[in-house]
Amino acid sequence: MNVLNIFEIIGTIAFAAAGALAGIQKKLDVFGVFMLALTTAVGGGIIRDVFIGITPPTAFVFPMFTIISLITAIIACFSYQWLNKLNNVILICDAIGLGAFTAAGANMAFIYEYNRLFLTVMMAVLTGVGGGVIRDIFVRDIPFIFHKEVYAVASIIGAVGFFYTKPLLPGNGSMYLCFFVTLLIRIVCMKYNINLPVLGAKTKDKK
Repeated sequence: MNVLNIFEIIGTIAFAAAGALAGIQKKLDVFGVFMLALTTAVGGGIIRDVFIGITPPTAFVFPMFTIISLITAIIACFSYQWLNKLNNVILICDAIGLGAFTAAGANMAFIYEYNRLFLTVMMAVLTGVGGGVIRDIFVRDIPFIFHKEVYAVASIIGAVGFFYTKPLLPGNGSMYLCFFVTLLIRIVCMKYNINLPVLGAKTKDKK
């Protein structure tokens, strides 16, 4: 098992847990919880694969990630009462998944020789945020990346860091850097409630 697989497994578990917990909070039935866990975990990778022409997408060819997602969803269902007592569990899982899939997506760009800055960033961001966007749409929420703290921007910064350090760091150092930079930015923004400016906010407040 290589480092890329490890990052993908970490991201799958984290995003599946976030999706399952979100489904339970929205009072979905068991099938709905499982589907939300699955789409959150593999949705971003599927979008990325379709964009770069990998068909069928990796998630359909290798069911390991689907199985991991469903097992994670089952565990989340049985441990929900305990997990619910912990503050920001969904957000922390989501942040870990974002960092892991951003690193995996950026590395995929180099594996398939799309090693240009814009393509690297796009593949990283699509992998990192795609599943979360699908999850939010399914439960009729405004996608997280559009209104909560610094989310997609954290993925972009992590991917840029990956691109520029890939030729410099030995082995998989750039993947580790991308993961920790993305995760750290997301955690700091959550802790200190750092958000991007909201256009029209002042005008609305004056009314």
